[in-house]
Amino acid sequence: MPADLSPLISATTQWLVRAYPSGGGTMAAALADAQARQAVTVAAWLRYPTSMDAALVQVAGPGGSSRLDWITGADNHESDDPTEHAWRTWVDEVVASWATVLLTTPELAAAALAAVEGSVHLNGAPVEFRRLLAPDAHDRRSAALLRHPDLVAPIADLHRTELLDLLKPSPS
Repeated sequence: MPADLSPLISATTQWLVRAYPSGGGTMAAALADAQARQAVTVAAWLRYPTSMDAALVQVAGPGGSSRLDWITGADNHESDDPTEHAWRTWVDEVVASWATVLLTTPELAAAALAAVEGSVHLNGAPVEFRRLLAPDAHDRRSAALLRHPDLVAPIADLHRTELLDLLKPSPS
């Protein structure tokens, strides 16, 4: 049984949808969240492929959102109450970066999903990532900022090379 990555996935998803919000109301926000969560889930499974990797991040922590906040200009938290922003400590910078790459590059999203097939995280359960792989017009509209390559480039470029290296086909 793999270690639970849900705190990391939840926090990183929350960070993405706050940094690149949907402007279209509750339904659009829910669609943007679903797309971000799917991308973050695949990215987290790639980053922590084994049960041991997932368990280690549970112990050590993923690093937090400080650098991401600084890059996006979101480092001015209005509240001084540390408990209000405690979730930010569970944001994983690499996972956020990889997720933005997956959201803006359909070919890499498909390659990433293929790479996690058979993963210990799937545990044989059928999982669908349609909103990541084949977003419809509503999905695209609701996550317009999150899927805009130029807007997410500062985050995507942080760890894009590592993702490309990971997904590079091995020589046959």
